[in-house]
Amino acid sequence: MAGIAILGWGSLLWDTRPKFAPFMSQCGPWQRGGPSLPLEFSRISKSRGGALTLVVDPNNGTETIVSYCISARSESCAAIEDLRLREGPTRLEWIGSFRKPFEQLPYFHAIRTWATSQGLDDVVWTALPPDFDAFRQSFSVGAAVAHIQGLDTRGSAMAREYLQRAPDFVKTPVRHALQNFVEKGS
Repeated sequence: MAGIAILGWGSLLWDTRPKFAPFMSQCGPWQRGGPSLPLEFSRISKSRGGALTLVVDPNNGTETIVSYCISARSESCAAIEDLRLREGPTRLEWIGSFRKPFEQLPYFHAIRTWATSQGLDDVVWTALPPDFDAFRQSFSVGAAVAHIQGLDTRGSAMAREYLQRAPDFVKTPVRHALQNFVEKGS
């Protein structure tokens, strides 16, 4: 399977708003069986009203086998740019790839090993860092729950949507702690 894989574990898999159509047109169907990465709801999203979003979090994450798709692009730089624009546009250094210096990331080896086993030319992923600590006290499940409970009505609705729509394969301590919030709207 030569080609470029794009890794996904959050809204890439479910958010199909029209503004994301250019990215989706370059991305094949999502498949299970990507590498195992440490995920947690530990990034505070400005565009989602303060909701916590899933990121690779080497310190607090739960190992999770993520999904992937094969990009229609044949050049890494084009696949990187597709994902960068889809994610914000975000800073270029927050889009991971083998073509860029990401070897220092603690989870890089897992991605490289998986890519080699799949015969891929490159893998592209969202490398946004967790940032909970920058906005709140140190990250913990209790602090994450308190953050969500303190959101305004808009932020609370967006947090609920993100938690509900996160793929079923994502099972983290924060998601477990917030099940009542999601199911009962409280």
